[in-house]
Amino acid sequence: MTQLAPLDPTVLPPGIRSRFVEGINGLRVHILEAGFETSGRPCVLLLHGFPELAYSWRKVMPPIAAAGFHVIAPDLRGYGRTTGWDPDYDADLRPFRLFNAVRDALGLVFAMGHRSIAGVVGHDFGSPVAAWCALVRPDVFRSVVLMSAPFAGPPGLPFDTDRNPSSPPPHQSIHEALAALDRPRKHYQWYYSTRPANSDLMHCTQGVHAFLRAYYHQKSADWTENRPFRLSGWTATELAKMPTYYIMDLNDTMATTAAPHMPAASAIAACRWLPESELAVYSSEYERTGFQGGLNWYRARTGGIETSDLQNFSGRTIDVPSLFIAGASDWGVYQRPGAFEAMADVACTGMRDRHLIDDAGHWVQQEQASQVADLLTDFLLRTPAR
Repeated sequence: MTQLAPLDPTVLPPGIRSRFVEGINGLRVHILEAGFETSGRPCVLLLHGFPELAYSWRKVMPPIAAAGFHVIAPDLRGYGRTTGWDPDYDADLRPFRLFNAVRDALGLVFAMGHRSIAGVVGHDFGSPVAAWCALVRPDVFRSVVLMSAPFAGPPGLPFDTDRNPSSPPPHQSIHEALAALDRPRKHYQWYYSTRPANSDLMHCTQGVHAFLRAYYHQKSADWTENRPFRLSGWTATELAKMPTYYIMDLNDTMATTAAPHMPAASAIAACRWLPESELAVYSSEYERTGFQGGLNWYRARTGGIETSDLQNFSGRTIDVPSLFIAGASDWGVYQRPGAFEAMADVACTGMRDRHLIDDAGHWVQQEQASQVADLLTDFLLRTPAR
């Protein structure tokens, strides 16, 4: 099999290189790297989300490197030019568990000669991976920045049920309740876990490039209907207040959900945070790989295959210095009711601050790269190595 080449240097900002690291937990990991010219620098690891790539960090890597750090951004298992994972829907999902994602990150850090790193930063689905890195191995991951997806702590175990038996489960699941609404709905993570989801995206009428344009637009601050607020609870009527890219119409695909929100040609031409040439890097990669690798992370979570392992850490907190960053127009902050508050009040004992950046939606490190880079470098420079 012909091995993939690194990304074309012409699509990368100056100071960033694309290369591969072999033998990482069964993977050949593709990374973007900045600040590599000088040895001995403290390391920062950047973990992307869905449907993104290491490329999503391209705008913040050079300023972090300029502050004196060795910056590494991998294509995670299931994504981009990283190989060694099974792209089939019927593949074994165990490699896509959060603990294995921590093992991937740990193996990459060690392979690159770092016994510990200054910080791990995760966006979207990379956020829980970063959180678990800091929770499980605080000796290696000495600070953590969570972006767009709050971490409410490990899943709990029933407590004191000997004297106070648990209440019976509700007669109707959240999915049944969503489907029973006057406007029937479904949760996007469970849709992403279905067999047709990858084909729906790969073979959508508008094509992968146009789908990604509409999807990125709808979840950004450019879509003016993104006005998030706190939800009162995990109920169908509350969840249905979120946009359809989170709580979908029951019979829609994600491609048909995004299609009506395709921005006009003038808006696309004016989009400075994601011009067509940069979007083409994403679309060309997903046209080659498909989406199933990323979707398998959702399947591992919604299928519950990792819950019992994670419950071993019930009640444990993240005690290294932590920071949260998201766009003020990002519904991801509130999609799990109570998680934003629990993150600072319970889960992260060393939370320094929570920043909601104006004029940014879900893709905050791309929409407002300069502000995010400033916040990251300030946090990393002010956080002493233990």
